[in-house]
Amino acid sequence: MANSCIKAVGSWTPGPNAVSQDPVAILRNLKNPFFAVSSPSVWRGKNLPFTLYGNGSCQFESASSAGSLPLLAIAPPLLPNTLGQESFRRIYSLRYACLSGSMANAIASEDLVLAMAKSGMMGFFGSAGLSLDEVAKHIHSLKSKLGNLPYGLNLIHSPSDPQLENNLAKLFIAENINCIEASAFLGLTPALLHYRYSGLKRLADGSIYAPHHVFAKISRLEVASKLLSPPPPEMITSLVDQGALTAEEAELARFVPPASALTAEADSGGHTDNRPAFGLLPSVINLRDRMQERFGWNVPVGVAGGIATPQAAAAAFAMGAAYVMTGSINQACVESGSSDAVREMLAKASPADVAMAPAADMFEMGVNVQVLKWGTMFPVRAKRLYEIYRAYASFDEVPTAVKDQIEKTMLRASFAEAWQSTKAFFAKRDPRQIAKAESDPKHMMALVFRSYLGQASRWANAGLPDRRADYQIWCGPSMGSFNQWCKGTFLENVKERHADLAALNIMAGACVLTRAALIANQGVEIPAQWSCFEPLPFQELASLLQESL
Repeated sequence: MANSCIKAVGSWTPGPNAVSQDPVAILRNLKNPFFAVSSPSVWRGKNLPFTLYGNGSCQFESASSAGSLPLLAIAPPLLPNTLGQESFRRIYSLRYACLSGSMANAIASEDLVLAMAKSGMMGFFGSAGLSLDEVAKHIHSLKSKLGNLPYGLNLIHSPSDPQLENNLAKLFIAENINCIEASAFLGLTPALLHYRYSGLKRLADGSIYAPHHVFAKISRLEVASKLLSPPPPEMITSLVDQGALTAEEAELARFVPPASALTAEADSGGHTDNRPAFGLLPSVINLRDRMQERFGWNVPVGVAGGIATPQAAAAAFAMGAAYVMTGSINQACVESGSSDAVREMLAKASPADVAMAPAADMFEMGVNVQVLKWGTMFPVRAKRLYEIYRAYASFDEVPTAVKDQIEKTMLRASFAEAWQSTKAFFAKRDPRQIAKAESDPKHMMALVFRSYLGQASRWANAGLPDRRADYQIWCGPSMGSFNQWCKGTFLENVKERHADLAALNIMAGACVLTRAALIANQGVEIPAQWSCFEPLPFQELASLLQESL
């Protein structure tokens, strides 16, 4: 092996009980350093030109002392609670720089948020898709369950319903919600700026206190640039004129970036641009660094989309991520607001079992979301509806055979009946849409088709057996990666999948892999089996980390 040609970096002297232990155990002893020493050893019948030791002392001078051996490489202690950005963990009172994203329709449920918070992480509740009253009820419930533990809610961009976006921002302000995850935004909006800058004040020491934190999910640099720049004066002035911001808040807004943190959203489930994390994250970090030089503020950058294995997390932190965020894999966990039927489907997915399909909330704009294609016809049917919407000015123009197929297989009602139920929904949600639809047949068709798309997610969450072919399940390819990692372990059983347990295993495994990579980058090639990390149950994981979980 190439290790025999490695030049020693120093010398190693054995400690009191310097016995070569199981190399896997040494790699997993995360609280202590380990040393690769130039001393032949045998592992599973293979001769190795080095030995790993978990104790002893080393020196880097050229001269070696009596009883010492040449030191080839060293790996320091590395624990999950030191991964990521220390200041980020401190500001948000987190033990681990790991978050869970907000999956709409309460798929990112109260139980999921609670599990993450109790384990020293933070989750965002999936408030998108819920009515204002429903969100308010969940807020009160979350407050009673979590107390001072960290958590947040989702504010999703709603171009077709800006009033809902505004009302949610006002609700979050009124309820003193300190953190939100802003997702699917194409730029800055009044609602986002209202939430961010409400409550700004200058403290006695001259610093600015900002009570509201925006974790903005982005996948485009032009959007990230807006979130890292001072807010547009005209938007701030408008908010002052409306009474949403005070003159003092407007003045201080010039010195506070719209985003408190940026989450580079790579190839994720739901709204996504399918960006590769290896290209997106460094680009966002480089942009942040340039903006920091220009404006003087430091915005942490994390990454989501693909965080489903220790390898992915280790790579993210190696690239400079302040934190990682899990997403698709949480939907397959017992705490999610989805159904057992969906969890079983997700547990069988491979990385290739995903597809893009039209988004219900941005249907007319041609925006897509990434969904599971295994076991459901939804991606095919949703795309067909969008093609028909683009091709015809009204449902009446659609060929009879196509209309019959849509009414029979998707709407399961006549178009007229489907419009009446859609109309009843918008009578409560946004009555302006009804008037527009009744004067514009194409808009009516869009609303009815959007109704199917929106309900498809709810059918999946409810696990309705007669609608299984129409399940819309937001999912990225990382779900398949997670399944491959869990194959043959206790986490292959969906009933054993807990969101916080999965996240902690990913973080612990990232530490093992990072330490193995450190000595590999010093020239010591270790067998791949030594750094393999399979998921561990809570008790074994707690023993490994030597802390209570």
